[in-house]
Amino acid sequence: MACLLITGGAGFIGSHTGVVLLDAGHDLIVLDNFSNSSLRAVERVAELAEVPLNQGAPAKEVPDLSGRLTLVEGDLRDAAGLEILFSHAARSGRPIEAVIHFAGLKAVGESVAHPLRYWDVNVTGSRTLLAAMEAHDCRTLVFSSSATLYGRPEQVPIPETAPIQPINPYGASKAAVEALLADVAGCSGLTDPVQSSPNGWRIARLRYFNPVGAHPSGRIGEDPNGIPNNLFPFVSQVAVGRRQELQVFGDDWPTPDGTGVRDYIHVMDLAEGHGAALNGLLAETPRLLTLNLGSGQGASVLDVIHAFEQASGRSVPYRFAPRREGDAAITVADPGLAYTVLGWRSRRALTDICRDGWAWQAANPHGYGETG
Repeated sequence: MACLLITGGAGFIGSHTGVVLLDAGHDLIVLDNFSNSSLRAVERVAELAEVPLNQGAPAKEVPDLSGRLTLVEGDLRDAAGLEILFSHAARSGRPIEAVIHFAGLKAVGESVAHPLRYWDVNVTGSRTLLAAMEAHDCRTLVFSSSATLYGRPEQVPIPETAPIQPINPYGASKAAVEALLADVAGCSGLTDPVQSSPNGWRIARLRYFNPVGAHPSGRIGEDPNGIPNNLFPFVSQVAVGRRQELQVFGDDWPTPDGTGVRDYIHVMDLAEGHGAALNGLLAETPRLLTLNLGSGQGASVLDVIHAFEQASGRSVPYRFAPRREGDAAITVADPGLAYTVLGWRSRRALTDICRDGWAWQAANPHGYGETG
């Protein structure tokens, strides 16, 4: 199995993917600056995977990479820190063979208020990482992209060939990194979702839709800083009593119940999709893949509220508010290509999502901020 670097591996999707990759036999180096994540998440990943956690030094010091799971605190924009990490891994006889790249900022509203920060962290950070990878002949990358770069979709379900038309700085930063990856792979200007890479890179650009839920153990889950930006953690925090009610933005959308419809994918399905993407890249000749990861099924805001109430046995009070600027009525993936190319599809339904999400929130009402 491979030695992998996971950037942002202490975050929501990164921690769940870490469990999947450790269970598959890979060795992991987690690089995270904890700007929107928790050390406790990585500790619990070690617990779930039944491996010791080697809590390494800060990125500018030489880390101990002797274990199966090593945590290094550092920033992706720190070129010197990345050089130390890649160099030491190579000298230790365990060179980094591939990178799973989650690190970045992801709040749409915040990106509108602070666009320069988003371009710096998401784009400059990715460029710095790619430079370190190239310097050490590590040319396999799975990139955490986003369906937000589709903007207001013209076609639903949305295929990978849909126009790239982001409507906020977050989506624009993801689109910019995707363009950079195409340039690195030698595929500039090409639109086919599966391309051979003349430059010898193996890259998967995974466009997520709406990751939700939690590990079925209830030990790791989503723990956003401050007020949640997304529907599901807000619903779960209302159910557990942390917040009084939910605002539902718009009851007059052209959907069956008047509320917005989204494609919700269980975070464990998404984590397994990363494992499938990595396996697919390593097993084939160099290529650039662009794949949607979603369920292909739409659920409205009210569908989610009612399913969560049933799973939790709790009431989720809500009130309607005006539509938000930039929202779309329906956003649902066409995930068929991921099955064709990787043999991957989502397996868990909305009932599973709500059951596992409630198991996490009920056991951790204040997220990782409580002991246990």
